[in-house]
Amino acid sequence: MVKYVLKRIALMVLSLFLIMTMLFVLIRLLPNQVEAVQGGYDKALSDMREAWGYNKPLIVQYGIFLKNVFTKWDWGFCTTMGTYLQPVTDYILSKLPATIYINVLSLLFSLPLGIIFGITAAVYKNKWQDHLVQVFIMMFISVPSFVYAFLLQYFIGFKLNLCPLVLHSGSKWFSWQMIHSAILPVLALSFGPIAGQMRLIRAELTECLTSNYMLLARTKGLTKSQATVRHAFRNSMVPLMPSFLADFISIISGSMIIEQIFAVPGIGKTYLLSITQKDYSVFMACSMFYITIGLIAGILFDLSYGFIDPRIRVGSGKTNEL
Repeated sequence: MVKYVLKRIALMVLSLFLIMTMLFVLIRLLPNQVEAVQGGYDKALSDMREAWGYNKPLIVQYGIFLKNVFTKWDWGFCTTMGTYLQPVTDYILSKLPATIYINVLSLLFSLPLGIIFGITAAVYKNKWQDHLVQVFIMMFISVPSFVYAFLLQYFIGFKLNLCPLVLHSGSKWFSWQMIHSAILPVLALSFGPIAGQMRLIRAELTECLTSNYMLLARTKGLTKSQATVRHAFRNSMVPLMPSFLADFISIISGSMIIEQIFAVPGIGKTYLLSITQKDYSVFMACSMFYITIGLIAGILFDLSYGFIDPRIRVGSGKTNEL
């Protein structure tokens, strides 16, 4: 197990290094890396360009970049975003709280509902409760989240005037004004995860409920609810844990489109703006941020199987028999 984890971490570091190298080379080949200010360079910009080696060969620039990143955690400076020449690290960290805020609320709202409705559909399979859940699953999965975002804005925010159209980022996090303005983006972020969890839980729990060991549990005197909770539900959680981890990790990554629609000053919106505003240092840092999250998520997904079911030995390629 330890050997497998170390191997995966080593591969992750190698992948990060290769991707960062390719991104750096492609970005530095683009024109107008640091644009002039009013037709000329002021002293602060000239000093910053010199410190980061913009006037030196590409290989020297990359060496300076690696040194600054790994020794000072310095990803460069803002040129078109944030305050002028603001450190990229400070700028991105200032955007994380808004992303985490709406995604935590979305997770707290979607996870219980997805589990409850998924269990309901599995227990009442082929009955009206199951058919109703399946209708919602097809509707929420088939339509992209940004479509629901526009519909929520139009009907609930504009027509009914029940919620603000955008997030009030200037308010305190747990004030009613802030929570009220976060209702629409939270709902838009929640529909997809709710449908995905309902579909997965229904499929896995239905299979477990029809297994032979459930019949054996009933013959030993357990009620249907006891057998479902103690055996079926626990066994169905093994393949479902990666999806729950994905929802948890999305708290940090956020949603670029939803944040743009509801004016959430988060990391997702920052990533999109870094492309349109050609702030390459911010784009580089955001890209590595998302890539790192994705690689770490892959390792956590694999390890989660072993924690949920001790019979599974991650990295051995087999499952121990009882």
